[in-house]
Amino acid sequence: MKLRSALQAALAVATSALVVAGCTGTGGTTASDSGPQNKPLRFLVEQPEDADALKKLETRLADFEKSSGVDVKLEAMPYDNMRTVLQTQLRSGDAPDVFNWGSGPGFGGALAKAGLLSDLTSAYQERGWKVYPFAKDRVTVDGKTYGIPGEMETIGLFYNKDLFAKNGIQPPRTLAELTAAAEALKAKKIVPIAASDKEGWQGGHLLSMALSSAIGSDGMDALLKGEKSWNSPEVVSALKLWENYSKSGYLPEFPTSVSYDNATALFYSGKAAMLPNGSWLIREMDANAKFAVGYIPFPAQSGPGIFTAGLGSGPYISVGTQNKDAALKLVDFLASPEHARWLVQNLGVIPPQPVDVNGLKLSPLLTQTLQDTAKLATGQGDLGYNIDVLTTDVFNKAMWDGVQGLLSGQQSAEQVAKNLDAAFTK
Repeated sequence: MKLRSALQAALAVATSALVVAGCTGTGGTTASDSGPQNKPLRFLVEQPEDADALKKLETRLADFEKSSGVDVKLEAMPYDNMRTVLQTQLRSGDAPDVFNWGSGPGFGGALAKAGLLSDLTSAYQERGWKVYPFAKDRVTVDGKTYGIPGEMETIGLFYNKDLFAKNGIQPPRTLAELTAAAEALKAKKIVPIAASDKEGWQGGHLLSMALSSAIGSDGMDALLKGEKSWNSPEVVSALKLWENYSKSGYLPEFPTSVSYDNATALFYSGKAAMLPNGSWLIREMDANAKFAVGYIPFPAQSGPGIFTAGLGSGPYISVGTQNKDAALKLVDFLASPEHARWLVQNLGVIPPQPVDVNGLKLSPLLTQTLQDTAKLATGQGDLGYNIDVLTTDVFNKAMWDGVQGLLSGQQSAEQVAKNLDAAFTK
C-alpha cells in the first residue's frame, strides 16, 4: 500500500468517509441474499493524494455501470481513518460492499481471520483471474483466497541522472560505492540521500531496503517466520547503516523533522541527488522532475542488491454484503486484463498480473520499472520484502518508533534490534 504501503502512518482519530461520487447508472443490482433490489453498490477506497486519480477512477467506474447495469457509489477515506474504522464498520453491518485494502497478513489477512471477508476461492476458478502466484499468496489465508492483490510496488533509490553525470558519479552498485557517492555529493553541498521520517512509516521502508539487499528473500523469510532473531547481527548492521549515514551527514539534517512531501520536493528541486522511495511515485516523478531519473535497488555489500517489494491495496468483498452478485461483477471488472492496461496507462501503477502494454504511451522510467517487475514477479531474480505489510501493528510501531529514535540519536541500532525482537514475539 502506498504501500506508501506507503501511507503506513500511526493511527488517526476516525472521521466519516468522504462520498465522492453518487450512483449514476440506470440498471439495478441483484441482491444475492435478502437485500433490496436496486440498492447501489458501495465501493470504498483509500483517499489518493492526487485528486485527478480519483476523478479518473470515477470515469472508469461509470464505464462499468453502463456495461454491467450495476450502480456504484464510490467513497474515499484517508488511510489513517480507514485503518481505524474499517473493522468497526465490517462488524456493525454498516460496511461497504466492496473495499480496497492492503494485501498482506496485517491487513486483509487480519480481516479474513476475523471472519469479515467473503471467500473468493471459487470465484478465482470460475472467472479465471490471472494473478502472479506470489501476489495471490498475499491474499490467501489458511488455503482460502479472499481478495485481488493490489498493485505491485517496489522500493529502491531514485537518482538524478543529470546530477550524477555532472559530478562524475556512477550509479552505485555496492554499499562501498553508495558511501563513496554520498561522500562526494556531500562535498559538493548536495544532500546525498533525501530520506525522511517525520511521519514514521518511512523508517520501515529504510530498514526493509537495507535488510532485504543484505540477506535476500530467504533471510527475510527466516526473520518473518520466527526462524531467525530480529536481534541478529544482520538486522543490527542494517539499522546501523542508517544510523551511520545520518551521523555522517548523508541524509538531510534532522530527518525525523523532514516530511515525505518535503523529501520529494528536495529531490525535485535538484538539491538532493537520491530519494529512497517506491514505484508508486513514478507518475508524480514524471510530472515533476525536470531531469532524467534512474531507479535502482538499494545496494548490497558485494553487489547491486535487490528491490524491496510489496503490494498495495486491492478489492475485497465484505462478508455481510447483500449485493454479492453485483460485488462479484465489480471485482471481476477490477481484475480484468483490460482494467490492468487502464491502470498502467492512466494511473501509472503496476498490476499484479501480466499486462499487454503494446500501444500504450509510457515514460521511459515506467517502462523500465514494468519490465523489471515483470521479470522479478515471474521468478527471474530475487525480491525483498516490505516489512510493515507482513507484520503486526505491535511490531510496526516498534520499528517505526525505533528508526525514528535511531535517526534522532536517541536510540542505538542495538537497542532498536532488541526491541524489534521483543515486539515480534508479542
